Amino acid sequence: MPTPRYIAIAGNIGCGKSSLVDFICRTYKVEPFFEPNATNPYLVDFYKDMRKWAFHSQLYFLTHKFAIHQDLEKARGRRTVVQDRTIFEDAEVFAAYMHRRGFIKKRDWGVYQDLYGTICSSLNPPDIMIYLRAPVRTIRQRIRLRGRPEEQKIPLSYLRTLNKLYEEWFAGYKKSKKSPAIVLDTERLDYVTDLIDRLDVRKTIEKYL
Repeated sequence: MPTPRYIAIAGNIGCGKSSLVDFICRTYKVEPFFEPNATNPYLVDFYKDMRKWAFHSQLYFLTHKFAIHQDLEKARGRRTVVQDRTIFEDAEVFAAYMHRRGFIKKRDWGVYQDLYGTICSSLNPPDIMIYLRAPVRTIRQRIRLRGRPEEQKIPLSYLRTLNKLYEEWFAGYKKSKKSPAIVLDTERLDYVTDLIDRLDVRKTIEKYL
């Protein structure tokens, strides 16, 4: 990839984003940008009581993801970068879910939307958006296997609704034509250990880059 590119990896919890980011970084020697999960001081409390901590947690993700996007833009001018989950998903999938459930109240949602709109006006879209799709049963299995304590009690209904919201968001993103957008079915693809699958993923990515 001689021209610096911005590759975005989107998808629900446990769908294989981190594994794909790692694969792309090892294959093309590019710089990764990850979600600020480990630094979110509200995340453990959020999983225990979503109603109480939803707004705090989503506001943290929004502001810190904006900072990551700014760093990414600076790096993008010099080298290819790959991002694990975008700010668009934070706002249009996760925060939207919290608002629909009533966990983020109308007044707080208005503040959040105003901030998100201001942030979006200063962002450039990725050069390629890769959406990872997986059924809920596969997602649940992967969540169990990776063993993050705060994720083990995530309600099944939450994962199902997130999957639906992801489909809605990605359909809208693809229709907007902000950038090339492709889908990888991670239930069937094993780009971690299967050579044929790895080659297929490389061909798909390189066709757009």
